[in-house]
Amino acid sequence: MATAKTILIIDDDPDFRAELGALLESEGYTVVEAASGKEGLEQLIEHEPHAVVLDITIESRCDGYGVNEAIKFKEKYRKYRDIPVIMVSAIQESPDERFPRSEELGLIRPDHYLTKPLDSTRFFKVLQDCVQRA
Repeated sequence: MATAKTILIIDDDPDFRAELGALLESEGYTVVEAASGKEGLEQLIEHEPHAVVLDITIESRCDGYGVNEAIKFKEKYRKYRDIPVIMVSAIQESPDERFPRSEELGLIRPDHYLTKPLDSTRFFKVLQDCVQRA
């Protein structure tokens, strides 16, 4: 990579953040971490990352959905709407599968959905596609 792309990891699991952060750094990315949704949104503003890796169950069962909605739809974060959100969760069903009839599905749907344990080959393919567009 010519210039390091910044990736924001929002996940309450310090081991996951450390492992993914080390993997990303080994591939030349700059990593910013947050352990909560609130902290993640603060880091979003401060660092303007090229992509966000977001867990669903941060502080609560569904807080990641609220963070995604904030980034994509809240006026306060309008400037960051085009930053790709890659949701990575132990929940095996994507939002489309979990909430097929929800009228609010469009508000919580991330740009990409991957499951834990993370398939690193697939993750880096998705990430590379995201940051190339950023």
